[in-house]
Amino acid sequence: MGEPTVRKRQLGGELRRLRQGACLTLEDVAASTGLPASKVTRIERAQLGVKASDLDSLLDLYGVDDVGKRDVLHAIARHGSQRGWWQTYRDIISPAYADLISLEADATSMRTYQTTLIPGLLQTAAYARATIEAIRMDSQPEEVDGLVEVRQARQSVLSRRDPLELWAVIHQSALHLRVKSDPRMMREQLQRLLDAQRLPHVSIQVLPLDAPPHVGMSGSFAVLGFPGTSDLDVVHVESLTSALYVEDTAEVSRYGGAFERLRAAALPFDESADLIERLKDTI
Repeated sequence: MGEPTVRKRQLGGELRRLRQGACLTLEDVAASTGLPASKVTRIERAQLGVKASDLDSLLDLYGVDDVGKRDVLHAIARHGSQRGWWQTYRDIISPAYADLISLEADATSMRTYQTTLIPGLLQTAAYARATIEAIRMDSQPEEVDGLVEVRQARQSVLSRRDPLELWAVIHQSALHLRVKSDPRMMREQLQRLLDAQRLPHVSIQVLPLDAPPHVGMSGSFAVLGFPGTSDLDVVHVESLTSALYVEDTAEVSRYGGAFERLRAAALPFDESADLIERLKDTI
């Protein structure tokens, strides 16, 4: 059995919270719905998917009348049996990366803070290639090609009918030229940021080099928001070889508070755009 995905854990955890909030035991659920207690346990532990009819039975029993929340939970349940476009690249992307892509596909918002890199959803193909080649030290050229394709395909969430609301706070250090032999690449990347900032659903702020000590010194992160309830929001924290997904509601809230502090410390939108423009013109 494979590791449970983030979305399965979200669904299982939410169903467990709803059951406990209704003061019901597993035996109570079994008696009322006809679902074996062992099956409910496996659903809550993200070891088993849940059929739409069974999910409705559980939500009815738990008194969930909110149509929006029910729709969100059904969407999560369906997700486990659907194949996303990223499955084509399963040989070169990790399960953790696949989780991120699927979360982005379902999310309505992303608040991200980046310290040294341009956010992936805003990268040009050339910039993505340069950074992937540097970070994926042992990747073959064909793997790099595939990973660049994946990163570009992820950006479709910004152009879909109901686009992802993206708010990025980028540390100024990420905006400086990194590849001296190819200054055009960085100019194009900075222009990409300026173009993206004109979109109504994209907000970009720069945290300047001279900013006082701040919570972002602990590293980059992204908070993915979902419709209907903040209880299902997830934080993504990436490292060299893996990724951490923070799902505990209290911890997610702390990251949300951290982002608000970073947003307040960063330059306003117009000043951020002016700084990006000046940096582009000096390359």
